[in-house]
Amino acid sequence: MLELFLICLGVGVGAGLLAGALGLGGGVVIVPALIFLFHGLGFADDLVAKMAVATSLSTIIITSISAVRTHHKAGFVRWPLAFRLGVGIVLGAFAGAFIADAMKGELLTRLFGLFAMLIALQMLLVGQKAVDASLPERVPGAVGLGIAGVLIGTGSAIFGIGGGSLTVPFLSWCRLKMQQAVAISSACGLPIAVAGTVGFAVAGWDEHHLPEGALGYVFLPATAGIVLTSFPFARLAARLSHRLPSATLKRVFAVVLFVLGVNLAFG
Repeated sequence: MLELFLICLGVGVGAGLLAGALGLGGGVVIVPALIFLFHGLGFADDLVAKMAVATSLSTIIITSISAVRTHHKAGFVRWPLAFRLGVGIVLGAFAGAFIADAMKGELLTRLFGLFAMLIALQMLLVGQKAVDASLPERVPGAVGLGIAGVLIGTGSAIFGIGGGSLTVPFLSWCRLKMQQAVAISSACGLPIAVAGTVGFAVAGWDEHHLPEGALGYVFLPATAGIVLTSFPFARLAARLSHRLPSATLKRVFAVVLFVLGVNLAFG
């Protein structure tokens, strides 16, 4: 157990550094790392991906709190919009955990691999476009936001991410300024993580082949190890980000992520 905890400390360092330096959500780093780790530890094949996704979401609960506070203090979070989007997100994230539970572990692993490949290609090929300030916003009404929230929450829970890669593009389509889109996405990451974690804990409650230390599909020793290092190292990397070759690091990580995605999807 000590060896596993130390490895998770290392995973947290990597996730924190990449999140702080490149603005990436930790889930895209943590999930593949945990899939390989849990396989190496001999966890049941059908449980590996589900536990990796659930554990990733549990770590995001802690890290997202700090991010939300930072964006709130900067005044970029439009809370009325975040709350309206958040209702659907909570429902979607909770349901997403049960959808993932109903999947075969191999299918969930392959789907995450495809998702990782798409994120990597997006990082390599798609740049951020500034929103034309002369164009009016096109934020949907309550029903539209609710549907968008359900879809974002469901996808985020299935893939074990905080939702930034889904929420930010949607809010950019709504023609919000990028700072506001990122801030609202950060605010929505917390309900995604909480609802998804609770959903996975409930969905896996009666699973008989879970290792010691698991709460449903959430593997608490890994959660503790990752959180202990990801939080401080994300803050450190954010402070040093202006000194780092972020563009080069982003391209290198995108290539590594694409290779990992291919391995998970087709390996």
